[in-house]
Amino acid sequence: MSNFLDLQTQRRSIYALGKNVSLSEAELTDLIKNAIKQAPSAFNSQTSRAVILFGEESENFWNKIAYSELEKVTPAEAFEGTKAKLESFAAGVGTILFFEDQDIVKNLEENFPLYADNFKPWSEQAHGIALYAAWLALAEQNIGMSVQHYNPLVDAQVAEKYGLPANWKLRAQAPFGSIEAPAGDKEFAADEDRFKVFGA
Repeated sequence: MSNFLDLQTQRRSIYALGKNVSLSEAELTDLIKNAIKQAPSAFNSQTSRAVILFGEESENFWNKIAYSELEKVTPAEAFEGTKAKLESFAAGVGTILFFEDQDIVKNLEENFPLYADNFKPWSEQAHGIALYAAWLALAEQNIGMSVQHYNPLVDAQVAEKYGLPANWKLRAQAPFGSIEAPAGDKEFAADEDRFKVFGA
């Protein structure tokens, strides 16, 4: 197994997060930024955007913004479980908010009409690659992460709080931090259901 495959195996969804991370906020920022910058995108469109939150900003995202929006839509009898999840995300050292720039997508659709129907899916692919690149970069430093999707519930509050342009579309939220408990065993679908191989 190559080092890259080892790293892929190491990368898991970690929900028990802590703040026991040796890298500084500046080092973490550089790591995340460089991982996203090196991620490929169709037409080198570089549609991915990120807001990186640390400390109180990260905690407030989960304990105030996400909390207030989820409280509105979650049945009261189920909210304690939701609250516990949010608190576990807030326990990490930071959160990455992943966005896609819709102005770039629109400009590509207009400038390359032959491919116009593909630019939205390609933007989603770019988002997934950028997110995975950041996830692997953190995993290589033994930093845990998970991916959450509370958009579009939190979109308006996030845009207002951080003064984000309307063309930034929130796609995912990723809390990260020290790994306080490992992920469980990973199950895989049968190879014969997922792969077909042809050749000599």
